[in-house]
Amino acid sequence: MGLGAAIAGGMLLDAHLFAAPVKRKVVVWSEGTANADPASKLVYPEDINTAIAEGLKPLQAKGWEIVKASLNDPDQGISDELLKGTDVLIWWGHKKHGEVKDELVSKIEKRVKEEGMGFIGTHSSHFSKPLKKLLGTACSWREYVLDGTTVEIIVKEPKHPICKGVKNFNIPIERYGEPFAVPTPESVPLDGLYTRPDGKTESGRMGLCWKVGKGKVFYFTPGHETYGDYYRPQVRQIFINAVQWAAPKK
Repeated sequence: MGLGAAIAGGMLLDAHLFAAPVKRKVVVWSEGTANADPASKLVYPEDINTAIAEGLKPLQAKGWEIVKASLNDPDQGISDELLKGTDVLIWWGHKKHGEVKDELVSKIEKRVKEEGMGFIGTHSSHFSKPLKKLLGTACSWREYVLDGTTVEIIVKEPKHPICKGVKNFNIPIERYGEPFAVPTPESVPLDGLYTRPDGKTESGRMGLCWKVGKGKVFYFTPGHETYGDYYRPQVRQIFINAVQWAAPKK
């Protein structure tokens, strides 16, 4: 090999050695309704995706890029280019599940199942098209009751990555009654115990995990739009952990 080729090869090697690492990307999507209703706008004036994204800021120091997206944006918030570069997609929907295009849902399914993108659904996103497509079931709960119920979120699997730095805590909640029509989870790192206004208690799963194709899926039950769950330090820690757990390994 000539001197010129050797130098060129060395320069190429050095370029690879010192190139800036590619950032990982989490996209936080919501349908844009949480700040449309007067009651929820008081809690989430900049919509729920903003609150979740703010809670993920500690990930920036670990090389993560945080992107907000909304149903009201072009391409319903998720262009082909954005989706291709997304490591984890967080989804909050409520009233406009039916407006999400089937074509986009199929693209999300492919990214998870065939390419390993992580997917996190929360609260009323149990009825979202992407989660139902990924899990292949109705994803319905027995009942939905907003009556002043509280829940103790219980760290059931303290060694699970999603539970790192999380302790049991209590919050008000819209009760989602079991059974939950989903496939048997790979794990349930977060359990829950509801306490109803009449003093009666019942169990309800709060955090469920699945392996779907090459990707990982996490569902988190709390997140009603008139409660400030996504501002709570413990909830924010759960989401930080869940993003890192769900991300495909590089």
